[in-house]
Amino acid sequence: MKVTDLRALVLGDAQADRVVPPTGFTARLTLFASGAMAFLAVFAMALSMASGRLATRWSEELARSATVRISAPDDQMAAQTDLTLRLLRQTPGVQSARAFTDEEQAALLLPWFGPDLPIDTLPVPRLIEVIETAEGFDAAGLRLRLQAEVPGAVLDDHTRWRRPLVVAADRLRLLGWISILLIGGAMAAMITLAANSALAANRQVIEVLRLVGAQDGYIARAFVRRFTLRGLIGAAAGVAAGLLGIFFLPSVSDEGGFLTGLGFSGAGWLWPLVIPPLAAVVACLATGFAARRTLRSLS
Repeated sequence: MKVTDLRALVLGDAQADRVVPPTGFTARLTLFASGAMAFLAVFAMALSMASGRLATRWSEELARSATVRISAPDDQMAAQTDLTLRLLRQTPGVQSARAFTDEEQAALLLPWFGPDLPIDTLPVPRLIEVIETAEGFDAAGLRLRLQAEVPGAVLDDHTRWRRPLVVAADRLRLLGWISILLIGGAMAAMITLAANSALAANRQVIEVLRLVGAQDGYIARAFVRRFTLRGLIGAAAGVAAGLLGIFFLPSVSDEGGFLTGLGFSGAGWLWPLVIPPLAAVVACLATGFAARRTLRSLS
C-alpha cells in the first residue's frame, strides 16, 4: 500500500465516505462478526495460556517429588518403613523423605472411598514422600537398591504422570492458536461477504462516480476505510466483553483445578489488546480483496 493510500485510509475523505452507507445490514454484520470473533479469540487465548501455566506448574511440582510405596504384612510394615526412610536419607540427591500418616493417607483416598473408610483395618500400603534436590537422584540405582534391601518398596518418580501432562499442554496450546487462526479466517469471510453486499447494493452510485472521473482505487479506499474502522470498533467491544467475562471467572484454587485457572495473569492481560489491531488488519485485507474483485466485475 502506498503512503498516500495509507494516509487516506487513516485520515479519511469526507466525499469518499459518502459512497459507503454508514448504517444498514452490512454495518451491523461487520460489527457483530468482528465483535463475536474477538470475544471468542479472547477465550481461545485464555485457554492456551492457562493450559500452559497449569502443565508447567504440575510438571514442576512432580519433577522434584517422588513416592515410595511399601506393601508388607502389618508386623513388618513399621520396620520396612524405617529401613526405607534411612536408605532414602542416605541417597545422594534426596533432600527429604517422610512417611504419610494414616490421616494423610485417608485424606488422599477420601475422594474415591468417602470419609468412613476404615483405613486401619485394610491392607493399605504405606506411602513415603521423597523430595529431590535440584540435581535429583539416580532413579534406576535407587530402584535396584530398594529391591535388594526392601523387597516390599516400589519407587514411583512420577515420570509416567509428567509426560502425558506435557503432551496434553502442548496440544491444548496448539489447539488454542489454531482456534484463533480459524476465528480470523471466519471473520475475514464474513467481512468479505458484507463488503460484497455493500458494493453490490451501491452499484449505481459506483457507476455515477466512475462517470464523473472517480478511479477504482478511490472507491475501494472508501470501502476499505469504513469496514476497517467497523472491524476495529467491533473487535474492541468484543475484547472488552471477553476480558470482563474472564475477570469474573472464579479465581485459581486447588479444588477447582483447571476450570478456576482459566484466565490471564500478570502481563498476560495485555495480550488480548493485540486482537483489535489484528482484526482491523484482517478487515482491511478482506475488504480490499472484495472491493478490487467486485469493481473489476462491474467494469
